[in-house]
Amino acid sequence: MKMHVQELKLADLIQAFDRLITFWHSDPADYKSEPGELNPIALELGWRNYSLWHEEDKARRTDVDDSMIAQVKRNIDGFNQQRNDLIEKLDEAILAWLTPKVAFNKDLPINSETPGSIVDRIFIMSLKVYHMHEDTLRDDIDDAHRSRSQQKLATLREQRADLEQALHRLLDDYLAGNRKMKLYRQFKMYNDPTLNPELYRQTGA
Repeated sequence: MKMHVQELKLADLIQAFDRLITFWHSDPADYKSEPGELNPIALELGWRNYSLWHEEDKARRTDVDDSMIAQVKRNIDGFNQQRNDLIEKLDEAILAWLTPKVAFNKDLPINSETPGSIVDRIFIMSLKVYHMHEDTLRDDIDDAHRSRSQQKLATLREQRADLEQALHRLLDDYLAGNRKMKLYRQFKMYNDPTLNPELYRQTGA
């Protein structure tokens, strides 16, 4: 195990995320009560993704009032904003950890995806793995459906492993001076009442 992922508390992300997702599905009183050795920002990011996933499920219901769906949509916007903020916060923490270790040449190439974004994608993939595995265990599906879900599950697990390796290689490249890390801001406009025209036209902001 590379020392840098241990220092950042991003080692064994797949196992950590699988454990947390299983734990959170048990409806614990405190989502932080089983953190393990995981980076606390990554834990918060995972929880927002977990909450967002299940709100998205609720948004597809057709047996509830439109007012409930409207509230679910607002919840989704809130969780998504928090998720993006935490991706940036994790990138800030990683850059702060890197800064005393390596001097980035301004001419070095950047990566199109930041480490925080990769961690985010690994968690989302872990949610897909959990729920696709659930699908393979259903007793109301035929063999063809089960086989398709098992094939999808295998693909998801392979893609997730690829993402974790990509994260490790990117951190290696930073430390070796082969790439430079740069913070990128999301600047989500739809939640900002001063930037969303549907909102600022109402208030005259």
